[in-house]
Amino acid sequence: MHTSFAHLLESARESFCRGTLYVVATPIGNLADISARALAAFSAADVVCAEDTRVTGQLLSAYGIHAKRLVSLREHNERGMAEQVVRWLSEDQIVVQVSDAGTPAVSDPGARLAEAVRAAGLPVRPVPGSSAVIAALSASGLTAPSFLFHGFLPPKSGERRKTLRQWQSAPHLTVCYEAPHRIVDTLRDIVAELGAERRVLLARELTKTFETFRNLPAQEMLEWVESDSNQQRGEIVLILDAAPARDETDDAVPEETVRVLKLLAAELPTKQAASLAAQICDGNRKQLYDLVLKLKQD
Repeated sequence: MHTSFAHLLESARESFCRGTLYVVATPIGNLADISARALAAFSAADVVCAEDTRVTGQLLSAYGIHAKRLVSLREHNERGMAEQVVRWLSEDQIVVQVSDAGTPAVSDPGARLAEAVRAAGLPVRPVPGSSAVIAALSASGLTAPSFLFHGFLPPKSGERRKTLRQWQSAPHLTVCYEAPHRIVDTLRDIVAELGAERRVLLARELTKTFETFRNLPAQEMLEWVESDSNQQRGEIVLILDAAPARDETDDAVPEETVRVLKLLAAELPTKQAASLAAQICDGNRKQLYDLVLKLKQD
């Protein structure tokens, strides 16, 4: 190992504080995506809590690291294990927590552990790294300035459609994880709820050999995935594009609402006139307020 890199690892290893839980991100597919600080964390740790000890064991073995203690912390035992982790931390041990891939607590175990450790008055610190959400967004080419991360969509169609429906007019990107055996049904629901033309980006098997990015209107995406069974395999991130900007004519105020608004505005302050008109005509108060201002200027 190059001397300067070895020095960097040693310096990082010595920086870890005792009695602290470190939440460590691990590669989502390509083992070379591990960070130097993550390797140092494994080396410094008294205990490594892993979602699957076999998966984490393979990662450690690839870098020649032997964990002092490697234990299982999964969704079903997270609450119980949290008490044990708090005891270890209280004994001034360094504890590292990892999921099988990516960043813990992001659609993976980890949030309950961090909550319990903080509730005990003990520190929790991140060692950042790979995240499928950020990896997909960074290479998507989608330009909306904000995004919502939803995690996994509901497995049943009825609940999934209800969830999708709330994003019909969303001005932001929406990022979801989806299981390969549900991808076709999910795309059908997207077409039904968001329309055939709503653009969808599919990012599959990120950082792996068969990494795939495809950006298509929802109906075309459905037809493409249905026609190629390879797209129904592996880890999938879906990004729903922001809803198209509405035509201003869609927001036209009805003539009767304008008539009522003018009558009220002639006798009342602007804010009060807009508020009353919105109540009487079931209108948008902000829109009517802006319209009163425009009418007075004219």
